[in-house]
Amino acid sequence: MSSYEDYSRTSASYDGTRPAQGVGIIRKALSRNTVPLKSQLLLDAGCGTGQYTTALINDVAQITAIDLNQAMLSAAKEKLQDKTVSGRIVFHQASLDALPIESGSVDAVMVNQVLHHVADDPQNDWPAHQQICNEFARVLKPGGTVVINSCSQAQLRSGFWFYHLIPNAVERVCQRTCDPRVLAELLEAAGFSRAKRTVDPEIVMQDSAYFRAEGVFDPNWRSGDSIWALATPEELEHALNEARQLAEAGELESFMHHHDAKRTNVGQLTFSSAQKY
Repeated sequence: MSSYEDYSRTSASYDGTRPAQGVGIIRKALSRNTVPLKSQLLLDAGCGTGQYTTALINDVAQITAIDLNQAMLSAAKEKLQDKTVSGRIVFHQASLDALPIESGSVDAVMVNQVLHHVADDPQNDWPAHQQICNEFARVLKPGGTVVINSCSQAQLRSGFWFYHLIPNAVERVCQRTCDPRVLAELLEAAGFSRAKRTVDPEIVMQDSAYFRAEGVFDPNWRSGDSIWALATPEELEHALNEARQLAEAGELESFMHHHDAKRTNVGQLTFSSAQKY
């Protein structure tokens, strides 16, 4: 459902630098549900290529996986074909603001790095995000859990070393990212408890690939983070030229380590979890 990234193009290489991260945090949040984890019906809202569904399918009873992009959904279906045949996974192509799910039919919802792709109006109190939160409340059973994996403004500005090559794109993604503090208010307005936020600075979104400094020159590596789609062609060319100059001077690695230092304080990902009243 991205309003700026072409996931039909990136779906083929997406898994190469985007493993499921923070699965332990998600599992712990789901375990606070009144329904035992093994018995839960889980909705993976914005499932992409199915990385998180794959990581959690053996922990729960069933997963309903939803994504708007057909290419991403096809990749997930191919990866999880055996689980689909057995009925453990059900796929739908749909938008998060109009879920094709019956009211009060699932025990938990997880959303991983999806909401910043939603076109919204921050100046008008994030109405599209509010509608999505309302949909999560609608499909959840009373006491059900929602877990949202997103980034804070501070994490976007300080948690990713290569973002310093594309500062204008960072500002653009910040403008469209609902900070977890605001997201907590939207969830409360939808009928959820006050969200609990968890940050583990050791979790890196692109895992070991993140520390491959020369990855910036590889389009497949860049496809692992949609922020590159927010850089103009001129900004991308400028960033790559700057990285080439650093590499030629033998300074690209030190640039990476210098700008990665703040990540250990702010982290990259924030996991917000709440229960439906």
